[in-house]
Amino acid sequence: MIHRLGDPGALRAACGDDDLVVWTAQDLRAQARAWASRQAVVAAAPGIARHDRLAVWGDPDDAAELVRHALAELGPTYRPLGERELMRRVAARLEGVRESGAFSWMSLQGPPAGARAGQADASPLHAAPLAAGPPPVVGWLDGDAEQEIAALLAGDAPSSYAVPGAAGVRRWAGVRVGRELAAVAADAWSAPSVGLLAGVATAARFRGRGLAERVCGWMSSQLVATHGRAALMVDDVNAAAIKVYERIGYRRRLVLACHVAG
Repeated sequence: MIHRLGDPGALRAACGDDDLVVWTAQDLRAQARAWASRQAVVAAAPGIARHDRLAVWGDPDDAAELVRHALAELGPTYRPLGERELMRRVAARLEGVRESGAFSWMSLQGPPAGARAGQADASPLHAAPLAAGPPPVVGWLDGDAEQEIAALLAGDAPSSYAVPGAAGVRRWAGVRVGRELAAVAADAWSAPSVGLLAGVATAARFRGRGLAERVCGWMSSQLVATHGRAALMVDDVNAAAIKVYERIGYRRRLVLACHVAG
């Protein structure tokens, strides 16, 4: 029997506190919804990370039933996503649901590796040396930096979902080399109990110096301190970024997103 979950605690218990489901549920605020049935849970929220998303967890047969129910109530704009093999089996059971794209979901359950070692601001082990002088300091960027952030993203990360001023993009951190903004990352679409790292970019002329790792490590510390854990989405082909996130302490899960055809 399908039943609606109206309490964040009940949702976490039903899905084993799965961070992808909990993040998608956004603690069931506003228009977010969740359902459970036997050995499966789905959670949905509109407009997070630029899409209406429907996270899926559990047994494929039970999950397919829940996805069918949720799509009937929510409409075809919602994109089911979850662990890759689960979603392949769910899509095979549902007429009109097609695979869209594979990527990785990475999560951090505690302080970043550098923070655990008391070295959150230390230079990454794999960084190329910077010019002589004190190491660049990571910090929050104020509203006056939005044009600089937008220019950096347009030139060096044009596919970034997070951009200044977009709905759900809360704040930016960055590092400067001299007066030039060299690397940035965003706190975007975070849920109360899962912070999301997005909008990571480094200016081309500053790549290879470990600046993105420095910014991501610092931002991850902030997200964990505020939300208890952090997560991010990354393309599978971006091997260099995945290695950076793994050094920080993120653990990787292969996921698949689907869509309703037509």
